[in-house]
Amino acid sequence: QAQLVESGGGLVQAGGSLRLSCTGLGPTGGTLNFHNMALGWFRQPPGKEREFVAAISRNGARTTYADSVKGRFTISRDNAKNTNYLQMSSLQPEDTAVYSCAARTGLDITTTAGLYDIWGQGTQVTVSS
Repeated sequence: QAQLVESGGGLVQAGGSLRLSCTGLGPTGGTLNFHNMALGWFRQPPGKEREFVAAISRNGARTTYADSVKGRFTISRDNAKNTNYLQMSSLQPEDTAVYSCAARTGLDITTTAGLYDIWGQGTQVTVSS
């Protein structure tokens, strides 16, 4: 079964930055080809439900963000490296959450978690005040 692996989480002070990365593993352990997949990031704050953060189209031409992160977070992708990135700046304590990347084989980007086919385990981001 294909899976995604996130990295880059950690503890940071308010106002700081982090960059999360997400790569894919194919069903047999080889690289998962992202080229035909729209990608997204979601997060689950402590005690709360999972929420959409950002998404990017297959060729990177279109992106969309949650209002809460617009202007502070940037999603990008490098299809040659089969890697998806989430650059997070001006982090605040309310950004503390487990961040997960997701991929879907549909044509368009979406903010709906249920439309993504493949998920990562998540990486913890903790922002101290």
